[in-house]
Amino acid sequence: MDEKAVREHLKRALGWGDAHVAWKKAVADFPVKSRGRKPPGIPHSGWDLLEHTRIVQWDMLEFCRNSKHVSPDFPAGYWPKDSTPPDAGAWDKSVKSFGQDFDSMEKLVADPNTDLLAPIPGGSGQTILREALLLTDHNSYHLGQFVLLRKLLGNW
Repeated sequence: MDEKAVREHLKRALGWGDAHVAWKKAVADFPVKSRGRKPPGIPHSGWDLLEHTRIVQWDMLEFCRNSKHVSPDFPAGYWPKDSTPPDAGAWDKSVKSFGQDFDSMEKLVADPNTDLLAPIPGGSGQTILREALLLTDHNSYHLGQFVLLRKLLGNW
C-alpha cells in the first residue's frame, strides 16, 4: 500500500462514518433539556461525554503540533467540572471546537509533509500514526456511549 493510500485510510478511520454514526450527527438536535441528564445507573451526561471527547481530542492534537504543550491534569482535567453545560451557548461552542480540532487532525494526517512514523518532539516515542489511531479508538468508544445515552433518554 502506498503512503497516500495509508493517509487516506487513516483520515477516513478518524471519522469512521462507514462503521457507525458520525459525531456530527450524534450531537445534532440533542435536546437542551437533556444535555445534563444522566439516566439511572449511567455515570455521564451528554455534556460530560461531549466535553470529555473535545478536551481529549484537543490535547492529542496539540501534543502532535506543539512540543511545549502541557496536558491537563489526569483525570480531572479531561472532564467538565459539572455534568450540565454552564450556559446556553456552551454546547454549540464545544461542538464547533470539536469539529475544528477534528478537521485539523484530518489535515495533519493527510499532509504529505507529516511524517506519520517519526517520534513526536517532546514526547516519549509516540508518533502521529499512534496518536491518530488512539484518537480514533477513543472517539469511537465515547461515541457509542453517547448514542446509547441518547437512546436511554428517549431522544434518538
